[in-house]
This record gives sequence, structure tokens and C-alpha cells, in this order.
Amino acid sequence: MSTTTLINLVRNGGYQVRRRAVLTSRLLQDEKRPTTACYSSTSERRASRFDPDGSGRPTTWDTFGIWDNRIDEPILLPPSIKYGKPIPKVSLANVGCSSHIGKRKENEDRFHYAQLREDVLYFAVYDGHGGAAAADFCDKYMEKYIKEFLAEEENLENVLNKAFLEINKAYERHAHLSADATLMNSGTTATVALLRDGIELVVASVGDSRALLCRKGKAMKLTTDHTPERKEEKERIRKCGGFITWNSVGQPHVNGRLAMTRSIGDLDLKNSGVIAQPETKRVQLQHADDSFLVLTTDGINFMVNSQEICDFISQCHGPAEAAHVVTEQAIQFGTEDNSTVVIVPFGAWGKYKNGEINFSFSRSFASSGRWA
Repeated sequence: MSTTTLINLVRNGGYQVRRRAVLTSRLLQDEKRPTTACYSSTSERRASRFDPDGSGRPTTWDTFGIWDNRIDEPILLPPSIKYGKPIPKVSLANVGCSSHIGKRKENEDRFHYAQLREDVLYFAVYDGHGGAAAADFCDKYMEKYIKEFLAEEENLENVLNKAFLEINKAYERHAHLSADATLMNSGTTATVALLRDGIELVVASVGDSRALLCRKGKAMKLTTDHTPERKEEKERIRKCGGFITWNSVGQPHVNGRLAMTRSIGDLDLKNSGVIAQPETKRVQLQHADDSFLVLTTDGINFMVNSQEICDFISQCHGPAEAAHVVTEQAIQFGTEDNSTVVIVPFGAWGKYKNGEINFSFSRSFASSGRWA
């Protein structure tokens, strides 16, 4: 697709450009303006790319091979030219999030999202255990380390690998300098997603928090839990001198303590093979098919399966409502653990709906908390 063709396509789609000026300059100015609300007022009509003539008949992105008739965002012109197709802006103002304490005394889950630079967005969830110290440390400093490595590294998978290992070293220094001995036993999962140019999605994770992408209405898992049940994880633990035991409900634990084989923190188990090296996955978004990205902690994962999460979210009007629905469903299904979800809407938001949600009655209703 030529640059001229793409620019004409954007203009014909109803983007709000009224004067004959340089299109690229105008788009860059628009992106710097404060983000508008997710829903427009019903009492005052405004022209948009979904209602270019103010008639009340919105134009869907199917005209351009992309669907988005709910979230009004401009097209990112430079990435659209680079990739040869219209790429809508992903706005942080539309991200939905919810965190529930469950039946715990403290909520040790943390979540965060931010714009790291003009072309890179950051989303993360952290599920702390043995206290919130490690999760708090990641919540506070992960963004800093990612920015540092972004300045010297283009490969986002390498950026996340380096950031995870460096923040674990920093937490170790912090714990050794602290008078609080409990910091040595505190740890956290980490599931972090970086989105570049609105299309290049890279996810890194340690532990059992998860990321999934809803593509054509189906759950696409982007992470795999790091548990002692995985053969390669179990072998590493044993080679490093650690051992695996099972609790009364059949959950395997490293050295009788930790239900995961990778984490940030858990410094007393690092010599037993519990590592901070993340597994990473890169995906190129297809905004015609991809509805949203979801990051969840195990208070949700152990009670609601991936397809159920997709189905619940697809029934909702907006990401904020959807985040609340997901945490509430986990509570209704019996979770006692902290439950946290972050939902990032993409181009196919609202396109795929499953009218008949199937529930899994084989779901475990036991508490998902490893410290119960």
C-alpha cells in the first residue's frame, strides 16, 4: 500500500482534519492533546471518524479491514505507513483494571501501566507472596529499568529479559541493606507487556500470573505458568539442589515453600533453582481480529479459565466494566486469593461476542492461595 493511498484512506475514513495542512504534522499534534472520554455525550453530537456527518450512523472499521465502533481513537500515521495498514492508537485512558483483596488480610497484588516513550506502552501485574515488599519494589522500579534498556536496545524481548534480571539484582541489594529480615523471603510474580507502534506486542513473565490475547473471540495464551509440574523446571530445581514436595491438595512446592519455579525475589530459594529469567513471547497484533489483551493474577486464573475470561469481557460495554466483572466472577466462583486484572482494548473490541457462555464444572473451588 503506497503512502498516498494510505493517507487518502485515513482522510476518507472521517478523521477530523478540516484544513488543508500537512497531515503528518496535524496527526502528531492531535496525539499530544489530552485524551477524550471513552463515551461521548448523548445530548451533544460531535463529528468523529465513526460519525463523520453527524447523522448518528457510525462507520465501523470494517471499511478499512479493522473494526472499532466503540472506542474513538485516531490512526497512528507513521506506524500505519511503516506496516502498510491502518493502526489505531491504543489509549491508556481506555484501559480497564480492577484489584480485589478476596479473603486475605492484605492485598499483595500490584498493577501498573504507563507510556514509556512516544511509541512504547507498558502494562504489568505483580502478585506478591511472603509480604508485599517484592511486588512493591517491582511496581516502583520496573518501569525505570525498562526505560534504561530501551535507550540502548531495540529488541523488546532483550529489553524485558535484562530488566527482569536487573531488578532482581537490585531487590537483592535492597534486601541485604534492609534491617527487615522478612525481605529475604518475599517474592513476586511478574507479567509485563510492552506495546510498540500500536502493533508489536511483547510479553515477559515469571511465576503464575498470566497474559492472554482475545483473537477472533478465542483465548490465545501468551504465557505459561512456571510451576514444578513442568519437566524442564523440575529438572533445573533438582540440579541446583532443591527439592519438590506436595501439599495436602496436591500442589507441588519448591523446598516445601514456593508454588512456582521462577520469580523476582525469594532470595532464599535462588540457590535452589528459582530464577528470575523470564520467558518471552512476541505477537504482531491484527486489529481486525484482536479484541483485547488481559493480564491476570492467580486469584482469577485458578478459578476462571482463559476462554471464560474472554467471554465475560466480550459481553461488556467497556474495559472498566469488564475488569470489574472478571474479578466479581472469580469471587463468585470461590476464590479467596487477591484477584487483579488489567484489560487493554484493541481494534476488534466489541466485534466478537459469545452469546452462550459455557462454564467449566471441573473448576477447582479450593483456595488458590499458596500461603493458605
